Amino acid sequence: MSGAGAPSRNAPASSGDEACREPEIGAGKRVRRGLYVNVRWKLAFALAFAAGWCLLSAWIARPWFGDLSALTGPIFAGFIIAGIALIPGFANAFLLGGLLLDRRPRFSQFHDLPPLTVLIAAYNEERHIGDTLGSIAAQRYAAEVEVIVIDDGSSDRTVERVQAIISGQPRQIGRSLRLLRMPRNGGKASALNAGLAEARHEHVVTLDGDTYLFRDALRNLALNHIHSPINTRATAGTVLARNSRQNLLTRLQEWDYFQGIAVVKRIQSLFQGTLVAQGAFSIYEREALQEIGGWAETVGEDIVLTWALIDHDYRVGYAENAFAFTNVPTTLGAYYRQRRRWARGLIEAFKRFPQVLIRPRLNLPFIYLNLLFPFLDLIFLTVFVPGILAAVFFQFYAVVGIMTLLLLPLALAISAIMFAHQRRIFRAAGLNVRRNYLGFLGYLIAYQLVLTPASLAGYFGEFFNFRKSW
Repeated sequence: MSGAGAPSRNAPASSGDEACREPEIGAGKRVRRGLYVNVRWKLAFALAFAAGWCLLSAWIARPWFGDLSALTGPIFAGFIIAGIALIPGFANAFLLGGLLLDRRPRFSQFHDLPPLTVLIAAYNEERHIGDTLGSIAAQRYAAEVEVIVIDDGSSDRTVERVQAIISGQPRQIGRSLRLLRMPRNGGKASALNAGLAEARHEHVVTLDGDTYLFRDALRNLALNHIHSPINTRATAGTVLARNSRQNLLTRLQEWDYFQGIAVVKRIQSLFQGTLVAQGAFSIYEREALQEIGGWAETVGEDIVLTWALIDHDYRVGYAENAFAFTNVPTTLGAYYRQRRRWARGLIEAFKRFPQVLIRPRLNLPFIYLNLLFPFLDLIFLTVFVPGILAAVFFQFYAVVGIMTLLLLPLALAISAIMFAHQRRIFRAAGLNVRRNYLGFLGYLIAYQLVLTPASLAGYFGEFFNFRKSW
């Protein structure tokens, strides 16, 4: 992909019709096009479609189960088949069912916007902070924007770079930039909490120090948020890879952000509950942040914060047309540490909020699928990959055989539908989808093999309370 380098605060979770809040300011209208299907019926359809696919798969898998049971016994055979084919098939069919029914409303662009406070927690961002602040200054946003850079004890010239920008920037009506210095490096959560204490506006945006806002990103993020259902307290933006041309690893991550992360957030928001409002680019309501105590001192502070909002029966949305480009890891070591941290953050969220598993909500299927991630990743690495090798080199098909081919049409259908959605959104924004064929092929075939070891390390590191590192 290419791009430029007043409702009640305690409103219950929306059901069914996704009742929209009236805009707190202005007079924008939410416009529906075509036949509207109640979100509960959408959920029922997606679950029925996924269950039907799973039952069909289980029926076809009877010979496979028999052969595998002769080798491992029926219990292990059931776990293996569930981990390799049935659960992934159910998850993919559920996503596909949601995509087929996803029709997002369009919002009028002609109304007032809320003033914003943008928090940037920066640690050793000398190379990128200038571009990040420049992208904010270039935003067409017809309301006040307060930018607070919180330097988290940087050892490079981040502070000097920000001070130079503050000294050299011309006075702009409705724009302000200031620097807040932490006495020492205390982590992203403490930096953001310090910034939150200084924020003057009700709507707070977080942005990473190496993330570049595409044009109208702030406006599109704010529009999506203020027109969301009345109990929405945060909305995640769309984060994409900025440095995707650097090497093969960044090419793979380009498709992960574009296809994998985007499709999950899209369907989660359809069912009224995005599970991660990522710190790289999201908008929150200050009162809700203060109610939950801000960001917790955890490895996955943005995941834990999002689940704290969910635990308070608040909704988290997703803005598909609010684009930010971030620098993704360029080495396997940096990528491994990032994805290990993300996986550990997921387990932190489950440990802090286990009650989410028993409280009914529309996005509950996603919560249970997240709970199964450690099992699925373990089966993939210890059973599926060896099974593939056995089939290719020794023609041994008891573990991985024809049944696994049932996953391919679902994966391809999801990729094709999501690609069509994303390309349409990109074109409307003036972006083009880059012809990254090598990255796409690697993403489909080998990306899971790169991702899974890091995820497993994160899961088990949190399970066994290993020393935390950022």
